[in-house]
Amino acid sequence: MSVLVVGSVALDSVATPFGAVEEALGGSACYFSTSASFFSDVQLVAVIGDDFPEEHIDFLASRNIDLSGLQRSPGETFRWKGRYAYDLNEAQTLDTRLNVFEQFRPVLSALHREAEYVFLANIDPELQLEVLQQVKKPKLVACDTMNFWIGSKREALINTLGYVDILIINEAEVRQLADEPNLIKAAEIVRAFGPKTLVVKRGEYGVLMFTEHAVFSAPAYPLESVFDPTGAGDTFAGGFFGYLASTRNLDEASLRRATVFGTVMASFTVEKFSLERLKTLELKEIEERYQHLRAMTEFSLP
Repeated sequence: MSVLVVGSVALDSVATPFGAVEEALGGSACYFSTSASFFSDVQLVAVIGDDFPEEHIDFLASRNIDLSGLQRSPGETFRWKGRYAYDLNEAQTLDTRLNVFEQFRPVLSALHREAEYVFLANIDPELQLEVLQQVKKPKLVACDTMNFWIGSKREALINTLGYVDILIINEAEVRQLADEPNLIKAAEIVRAFGPKTLVVKRGEYGVLMFTEHAVFSAPAYPLESVFDPTGAGDTFAGGFFGYLASTRNLDEASLRRATVFGTVMASFTVEKFSLERLKTLELKEIEERYQHLRAMTEFSLP
C-alpha cells in the first residue's frame, strides 16, 4: 500500500559536539519517506532547486520512492543550518533559507490524488489543507506541525486538523496548541480539534499516544551513542505511518505496534548524521530492535 507524503527536501548543515556536516540531505519529506519505505511504497511530493545533487535523487530512487512529484525549479534548494550543544533535545537554528520552497504550491498528479494514506509533513497549514482538497478519498490522514505555525497560523491549523485522523507533534507543541500546561488536559483539547489519535514525541523520554480508549507510553530505544537528532521526529513519523499503511489495520494494537516501529526507526537515524545510518540499515536490524523494545513494553503491547 502506497503512502503519499508532502513536505520539504533540504540541504542541512549541522554541528553537534561529535562532529559536523555541510549541505547533507535533509528535509521532513526525505526523512519520512526513507523511513516509511522500509514498510510501504512511498510517493514523495516536494520541490528542489536546480542545484540539488543528483546523488541524493539516486539514493531516494534506490529506496523505490516514487519521485514523479519531486519538482525541480530554477533557483536554490531549501537550506537549514543548525547547531546542538550537549543537550541534544533542542537545536539552535543558525540560518534558514527557504529559496524555492518559499513558493512551493503542491499540485497533485492524477495518481497522487488517488492516495489512500496521506501524510502532511511540517509545512504551512493552509498548504496542508490544499493538498487534502486534492485527494479524492483518503482512508487515513496524518500530519505534523511546529511552534511557528501554531503561533502564526493557529486558526488555519485548527481548521486543517478538522480533516486529520492522526497528529504527531512534540510535547511543548501540544501545550502551546491547547494553551494548557497540563499535558493530559492539553491532549484532550487537541483531540477535540479533530485528530482522534495524538502522538506526542518526547525525545529521549519516548512517546505518548493518546487515543479514544487509552494512553500508551513507549520508551525511547536505549542508545550508547547519539550523534545527530536532526530528522528523528520525521523518521519516527515515517516508521509509524508506513507500518500502519502496510497493515491496513487501525485498531489499538496496530497503533501501538506502529508507535514502537516509529521509535525504532528514529533510534537508527540519530546514530549518524543526515540519513547515513538509514542508507545501510537492514530489515533484520529493525526487527531485532523492535523485539527488544517490545519486550520493554510487554505489559501494554499486544
